[in-house]
Formats: sequence, C-alpha cells, structure tokens
Amino acid sequence: MLWFAGERFDAQAELGFGFKDSVTVSDRNVVVKQAVVLVGGLGTRLGERTRLVPKPLLEVAGRPFLDYVLDEISRYPAIQEILLLACHRAGQIVDRYEGKRWRNAAISVISEPAQLGTGGALKHAAAQLDQQFILLNGDSFFDFNLLDMVASHATGSCMARIALKRDQAGDRYGRVLLEQDVIKAFLPAGARTNGPINSGVYRIDREVLHMIGDVPCSLEQSVFPRLAANAKMRASLYDGFFIDIGIPDDFERAQIELPQRVRRPAVFFDRDGVLNVDKAYVYRIDDFEWISGARDAIKLCNDLGYLTFVVTNQAGVARGYYGIDEVNQLHDWMNRDLAEIGAHIDEFQYCPYHEAGIIEEWRKASDHRKPAPGMILDCLEGWPVRKEASLLIGDQRHDLEAAAAAGIQGHLFEGGDLVAFVRPLVEAAGMKAEATVNNRGA
Repeated sequence: MLWFAGERFDAQAELGFGFKDSVTVSDRNVVVKQAVVLVGGLGTRLGERTRLVPKPLLEVAGRPFLDYVLDEISRYPAIQEILLLACHRAGQIVDRYEGKRWRNAAISVISEPAQLGTGGALKHAAAQLDQQFILLNGDSFFDFNLLDMVASHATGSCMARIALKRDQAGDRYGRVLLEQDVIKAFLPAGARTNGPINSGVYRIDREVLHMIGDVPCSLEQSVFPRLAANAKMRASLYDGFFIDIGIPDDFERAQIELPQRVRRPAVFFDRDGVLNVDKAYVYRIDDFEWISGARDAIKLCNDLGYLTFVVTNQAGVARGYYGIDEVNQLHDWMNRDLAEIGAHIDEFQYCPYHEAGIIEEWRKASDHRKPAPGMILDCLEGWPVRKEASLLIGDQRHDLEAAAAAGIQGHLFEGGDLVAFVRPLVEAAGMKAEATVNNRGA
C-alpha cells in the first residue's frame, strides 16, 4: 500500500498491473539504467505529414527525428535499456527499432491498444518499468547533461524531477513556477510570463504509477499538478538547445538547426597522468587515484555540451601485465564513479599494442598508438564532432603530436588542479563553436 495526499493506493488491487519488483520511496540512489520514450501521439497539428507516419519517424535532414533522440540517450553508458511506448502507426516503430541495439542500449517497443495518454502509456507498460527511469518525449530534443538531472534527483525527496528549459520563447509552451528547485505550479500555454518551460524530460520513481487511475490519463494534466501540490516534484534548469517538432514551423526549423546542434566540440583526455595519478601501468581499481579536479573537469565538459573521450596507450596489455578485460573493467568503473556526480565519458579508446610486447597477439606497431592519431581519428569518424573547436589534454609530448596529426589543438597538462586548467580552454573553444553555429544559421 502507498499513502499519498490522504488517499490509499494499492497498485495490484486498484490499478490492475504488476511491477518488476518492489520499491520504496526512500530508495533514491539506484543507478538509472532505463530510458522510456513516448512515441505514440497522433501529431494532428502537423496535418497530412503524420496521417500515415508516426510523428517521431518524420525525417529531419534525411533521418527519422527519433534517431536523433536515441543517439542522445545512448551517449550515456549507464543507459542499458530503451523502451519505446508506441500507438499511432506502431507497426512502423516496431519494424525499425524492435530488438535493435543503439550503441550499448537494447531497444524494445511496447504498443498500446488505443490512445491512453502519457500516463496511460506508462500504466500499460508498468510490468516492464524499472523502479526509477528516465522519461522523454519522442518528438522533442533537448541538449543538456542528462546525468546532471539524474544525480540531482538522488539528493532530493521527490517522486519526479523535470529538466526545465530556461526562458524558451513561444506562447505555445506552458510555464513552471519554482521556489528554489521545488515546483509550485504549472501555468498553461499562453501565460504571460517568460519563465522556464517543461522540456518533457523527467527522472521518475515508479511510485508515480500508483496515481494513475482511469485511462486515458495525462501525466501533465492529472498527475504532475498533484505532485506539485504536495511538494513531491522538483526541477533542474538548463540552457541547452531545445526543439519540439509538434508544429509545422518548428518541424521546418529542425531541418536546419538540429543537424548543426548535434555536431559538438570534443575534449580528448589522455588517461594516466591527466585523469589519474600515473603509478605505472594502472589497471586495478584499488590502485586508481583521480587527479585533483579530474572528475569536475569531465563534468564541466559534459555540462558545456562537449563530447568527452579518453585516448590512452595501454602497452601493459602487450607487456603481459594485465589483459583487455582488466582495462575494460577499470573504464567501466570510472564511468560508474563519474555518474555519482552527474558526469560521464562518451567513449574510451585505448591501444594495447607495442612492438616490444611479450604477448604475440599484441606485439606489433599500431597507427593507434600515440603519437599516431588513430584513436582520435576513430572518434572523429564515429561521432558528430565539431573538429575546429575540439582539443586534447595530455601530459606527454606524444599526446600533443597525436593531436596535431589529427588536426586538433593539443594542450600540455603539467600537474595541478585539472578543472582549473581545463575551464578557460573549453570556455574559449565553446564560444568559438557557438559563433560557428550562429553564423551558419544566419
């Protein structure tokens, strides 16, 4: 049983659905591994465009809009499962995505029998939902550090946290009134205020499902106002690029702006001696020690919208000191540790080869071993990188030589606080990247 605002809710008896496992409201520090995307709306404001095609599958610059959303979600290593909640023309969603993997995330599609509303869609999918999950709309894109919202949620006593877009122009958006980070009220579209808008991105505790009764049910109209009235809903403010393709003007605007915005500058970090203290061939978690300011430097890059990569020579594999599994395990642990402060590395690139190795499999020269640029070039090819505003941070001359060979700026870190070293570099490069985007869009 769950008591909320004087009412008793029994999920099994009263709402008629089951859960993966039991959960308590006090359990706030669970790692979020699941993202749920609402892709079932009719898209009536787009007219004939959506009569035969689901709105999230409308093409933006030659790709379905939903592909951009999935690219963004799957950047985060913690996200291992993506659920698509479909209805209108659901078969097209199933055909394109069911059973696929998007980077490291497995995709499943759950089809509604009828239009159930945003709350009803969650109720229909309840048996497949984790105790905490990220919820997004499949017809909007918001460029912000998703893990920052996740980490912030873990520190507060609330059932849902919303990512708000600060000062979004347009009278078609509802606004949100805040007291610090507590949501006090939702104002309808057309309200005369320039306050933040609800971006449609949430971290939600599954207890919210207990408040969904008859369907169709709207989270935004029926559930969230009740949470706000009981101080159970909080918010985080962000300034990133936001677009919703729900009306023709914004759909056309997305054709130009979205492909530009998903190209981001990148920061490439060497590992040993830059992110962690170089103790010679570090591979055990117990031996790993973050450089002062390293975690904060990575989060700064995430918050400013940079792609963030690690490129590291790991000749210890060729020399027989440790194996590939140990390298991957350490890198996985680094991302878990970073997630606690709302940070992540988009990709780890490492080179296990060395000409003097004793392990035959890894004993050879490689164009991925710095000062060769292979690891950097792989990232430039595999990700939408804005190369002209990208940079590398290394502690050896061969790091800078690799950067130069790849055509990006290299900066030598000689110790001290890493975030203090990185901040002026990324802020200057970020202004350059923003100016480039604005000039192209003019």
